[in-house]
Amino acid sequence: MLKYLFVFIGIISLGLGILGIFLPLLPTTPFLLLSTILFARSSKKLHNWLINHKVFGNYIRNFIEEKSIPLKVKISSTLLLWFTILFSIFFVIEDKTWLQILLFAIAIGVTIHILHYKTKR
Repeated sequence: MLKYLFVFIGIISLGLGILGIFLPLLPTTPFLLLSTILFARSSKKLHNWLINHKVFGNYIRNFIEEKSIPLKVKISSTLLLWFTILFSIFFVIEDKTWLQILLFAIAIGVTIHILHYKTKR
């Protein structure tokens, strides 16, 4: 029964990780890594599929083995993060200064987190 629960949570985590590619405040890496761990404990087939996936496989392996992020991913994720945060601050959120400050602080924190990892060349 626990095996099926891990598969279910792993699929949800994978879905959230995929959404995180497009939504800057939703993290991609932690959800992909969680899916990898859950699939490793529940389904060799899903684990192998995810590790060897055309899009996610290299990303997951690089992160697990080297604790690094490719320069292209660092740049694109940081630019997308700042574009969407600044767009939200200036065009979406009006008259809520506290929320604008919070979003700006989140963007700074996420940027520091991304830049904290080694750059894979």
